[in-house]
Amino acid sequence: MRMLNKWVAAAMLAILANTAFAADKPPAEQAVELVHKVIDYMKANGKEKTIAEVNSVNGQFRKGELYVTINDMQANTLAHGANPKMQGKNLIDLRDPDGKYFMRERLELAKKQKSGWQDYKFVNPVDGKMERKAMYFERFDDLIVNCGIYKN
Repeated sequence: MRMLNKWVAAAMLAILANTAFAADKPPAEQAVELVHKVIDYMKANGKEKTIAEVNSVNGQFRKGELYVTINDMQANTLAHGANPKMQGKNLIDLRDPDGKYFMRERLELAKKQKSGWQDYKFVNPVDGKMERKAMYFERFDDLIVNCGIYKN
Protein backbone atom coordinates (compact mmCIF):
# COMPACT_ATOMS: atom_id res chain seq x y z
CA MET A 1 0.00 0.00 0.00
CA ARG A 2 2.85 2.32 0.81
CA MET A 3 4.33 1.83 -2.69
CA LEU A 4 0.95 2.67 -4.21
CA ASN A 5 0.85 5.91 -2.22
CA LYS A 6 4.29 6.84 -3.55
CA TRP A 7 3.11 6.20 -7.11
CA VAL A 8 -0.04 8.26 -6.56
CA ALA A 9 2.03 11.11 -5.10
CA ALA A 10 4.46 10.96 -8.04
CA ALA A 11 1.56 11.00 -10.50
CA MET A 12 -0.03 13.98 -8.77
CA LEU A 13 3.25 15.88 -8.85
CA ALA A 14 3.61 15.16 -12.55
CA ILE A 15 0.08 16.39 -13.21
CA LEU A 16 0.67 19.56 -11.20
CA ALA A 17 3.99 20.17 -12.97
CA ASN A 18 2.34 19.78 -16.37
CA THR A 19 -0.53 22.04 -15.37
CA ALA A 20 1.82 24.70 -14.04
CA PHE A 21 4.17 24.51 -17.01
CA ALA A 22 4.50 28.01 -18.43
CA ALA A 23 0.74 28.54 -18.44
CA ASP A 24 1.15 32.28 -17.97
CA LYS A 25 3.74 32.68 -20.74
CA PRO A 26 3.24 33.27 -24.47
CA PRO A 27 3.65 30.15 -26.66
CA ALA A 28 7.03 31.31 -28.03
CA GLU A 29 8.46 31.54 -24.51
CA GLN A 30 6.99 28.13 -23.70
CA ALA A 31 8.75 26.62 -26.75
CA VAL A 32 12.11 28.08 -25.70
CA GLU A 33 11.55 26.89 -22.12
CA LEU A 34 10.70 23.37 -23.31
CA VAL A 35 13.91 23.18 -25.39
CA HIS A 36 15.92 24.29 -22.35
CA LYS A 37 14.19 21.65 -20.19
CA VAL A 38 15.12 18.94 -22.70
CA ILE A 39 18.74 20.09 -22.80
CA ASP A 40 18.88 20.16 -18.98
CA TYR A 41 17.33 16.68 -18.90
CA MET A 42 19.94 15.47 -21.40
CA LYS A 43 22.78 16.88 -19.31
CA ALA A 44 21.44 15.07 -16.24
CA ASN A 45 20.28 11.80 -17.84
CA GLY A 46 22.19 11.32 -21.08
CA LYS A 47 21.30 11.26 -24.74
CA GLU A 48 19.58 7.85 -24.95
CA LYS A 49 17.24 8.39 -22.00
CA THR A 50 16.34 11.87 -23.29
CA ILE A 51 15.57 10.58 -26.78
CA ALA A 52 13.34 7.87 -25.29
CA GLU A 53 11.50 10.43 -23.13
CA VAL A 54 10.99 12.87 -26.03
CA ASN A 55 9.74 10.00 -28.22
CA SER A 56 6.98 9.33 -25.69
CA VAL A 57 4.01 11.24 -27.12
CA ASN A 58 2.51 11.31 -23.62
CA GLY A 59 5.78 12.19 -21.92
CA GLN A 60 6.84 15.23 -19.97
CA PHE A 61 8.02 17.10 -23.08
CA ARG A 62 4.62 17.25 -24.79
CA LYS A 63 2.32 20.17 -23.94
CA GLY A 64 -0.72 20.22 -26.27
CA GLU A 65 0.49 21.36 -29.65
CA LEU A 66 3.97 22.01 -28.22
CA TYR A 67 6.29 19.06 -28.71
CA VAL A 68 10.02 18.54 -29.06
CA THR A 69 12.04 17.01 -31.85
CA ILE A 70 15.73 16.13 -31.82
CA ASN A 71 17.81 15.90 -34.98
CA ASP A 72 21.43 15.15 -35.64
CA MET A 73 23.52 17.34 -37.95
CA GLN A 74 22.66 15.08 -40.92
CA ALA A 75 18.90 15.75 -40.54
CA ASN A 76 18.11 12.36 -38.98
CA THR A 77 15.17 12.57 -36.59
CA LEU A 78 16.29 10.90 -33.39
CA ALA A 79 13.18 11.95 -31.47
CA HIS A 80 9.77 13.31 -32.43
CA GLY A 81 7.32 13.96 -29.61
CA ALA A 82 4.18 14.13 -31.74
CA ASN A 83 4.54 11.58 -34.53
CA PRO A 84 6.22 8.21 -33.99
CA LYS A 85 6.34 7.68 -37.78
CA MET A 86 8.88 10.52 -38.02
CA GLN A 87 11.23 8.89 -35.52
CA GLY A 88 14.33 7.58 -37.28
CA LYS A 89 13.57 9.37 -40.56
CA ASN A 90 16.01 11.56 -42.44
CA LEU A 91 14.30 14.86 -43.27
CA ILE A 92 16.93 16.44 -45.52
CA ASP A 93 14.64 16.29 -48.58
CA LEU A 94 11.35 17.08 -46.82
CA ARG A 95 9.65 20.23 -48.10
CA ASP A 96 6.76 22.26 -46.82
CA PRO A 97 3.77 23.03 -49.14
CA ASP A 98 5.61 26.08 -50.51
CA GLY A 99 8.58 23.92 -51.55
CA LYS A 100 10.85 25.08 -48.72
CA TYR A 101 13.50 22.56 -47.64
CA PHE A 102 13.07 23.54 -44.01
CA MET A 103 15.42 20.97 -42.53
CA ARG A 104 18.24 21.94 -44.88
CA GLU A 105 17.69 25.54 -43.84
CA ARG A 106 17.68 24.63 -40.14
CA LEU A 107 20.93 22.68 -40.48
CA GLU A 108 22.60 25.69 -42.10
CA LEU A 109 21.27 28.00 -39.40
CA ALA A 110 22.45 25.63 -36.65
CA LYS A 111 25.94 25.53 -38.16
CA LYS A 112 26.15 29.34 -38.08
CA GLN A 113 24.44 30.09 -34.77
CA LYS A 114 23.76 28.20 -31.55
CA SER A 115 20.03 28.96 -31.51
CA GLY A 116 17.31 30.78 -33.38
CA TRP A 117 13.89 30.77 -34.99
CA GLN A 118 12.81 29.46 -38.38
CA ASP A 119 9.49 29.80 -40.24
CA TYR A 120 7.83 27.21 -42.49
CA LYS A 121 4.54 25.30 -42.78
CA PHE A 122 3.77 21.99 -41.10
CA VAL A 123 0.77 19.92 -39.96
CA ASN A 124 -0.50 20.80 -36.49
CA PRO A 125 -0.83 17.47 -34.62
CA VAL A 126 -3.78 18.74 -32.56
CA ASP A 127 -6.14 19.65 -35.43
CA GLY A 128 -4.41 17.96 -38.42
CA LYS A 129 -4.34 21.22 -40.41
CA MET A 130 -1.40 22.62 -42.35
CA GLU A 131 -0.37 25.81 -40.58
CA ARG A 132 2.40 28.35 -40.44
CA LYS A 133 4.95 27.33 -37.85
CA ALA A 134 7.83 29.06 -36.10
CA MET A 135 10.44 26.58 -34.89
CA TYR A 136 12.85 27.44 -32.11
CA PHE A 137 16.04 25.40 -32.30
CA GLU A 138 19.12 25.13 -30.17
CA ARG A 139 22.29 23.23 -30.97
CA PHE A 140 23.57 21.03 -28.15
CA ASP A 141 26.77 19.11 -28.87
CA ASP A 142 26.10 17.33 -32.20
CA LEU A 143 22.31 17.59 -31.88
CA ILE A 144 19.60 20.11 -32.65
CA VAL A 145 16.77 20.31 -30.11
CA ASN A 146 13.62 21.90 -31.53
CA CYS A 147 10.19 23.07 -30.41
CA GLY A 148 7.78 25.04 -32.54
CA ILE A 149 4.64 27.07 -32.23
CA TYR A 150 1.79 27.14 -34.71
CA LYS A 151 0.60 30.51 -36.00
CA ASN A 152 -3.09 30.13 -36.92
